[in-house]
Amino acid sequence: MEGRIPLLGERFPEIEVKTTHGVKKLPDDFKGKWFILFSHPADFTPVCTTEFVAFQKRYDQFKELNTELIGLSIDQVFSHIKWIEWIKDKLNVEIKFPIIADDTGEVSKQLGLIHPGKGTNTVRAVFIVDPEGIIRAILYYPQELGRNMDEILRMIKGFQVSDREGVAIPANWPENELIKDEVIIPPAADIKTAEERLKQYDCFDWWFCHKKV
Repeated sequence: MEGRIPLLGERFPEIEVKTTHGVKKLPDDFKGKWFILFSHPADFTPVCTTEFVAFQKRYDQFKELNTELIGLSIDQVFSHIKWIEWIKDKLNVEIKFPIIADDTGEVSKQLGLIHPGKGTNTVRAVFIVDPEGIIRAILYYPQELGRNMDEILRMIKGFQVSDREGVAIPANWPENELIKDEVIIPPAADIKTAEERLKQYDCFDWWFCHKKV
């Protein structure tokens, strides 16, 4: 349905997009990898420029986590290219990830990215998609607030640990106020398991056990 924001746990919609790296098919071109699709309101704007520099500065860290980046706005490809050139010339940062040119607005409408109070501009959205093409997280920011890329990195790390270990990730991990860099064991579903948990792990109580990874 046009304009509906996809839901967590749904497969990312199959979309063919024009990018600064040529035509790509989402999510299939990233199969086997995590990817982060992030939209920005417009090229040649200050907050968006700071965001692109911040993403690029961490691009190697994302790649180490088997994660690719792909940007999006309603600008045309030539605008993206000129903006990338400007960032390289003026700020000495080379943007190495692709940017979707959604000049028709069709992709933004399909993903629910059009800001209702800002004409045709896209919101600052972030979609975190896993190697199976499943949407794992969605973040939305207003135009006036730039994103925190370290939090997005933390989310990728947290998802990967959670998937691998079958655990939950506490607040502010890996610097949680109660259990530091440890992770949370899923709550027991029966009395016997609850009693065993207290012997197996460090616990505040049977429903709050944690361990190192």
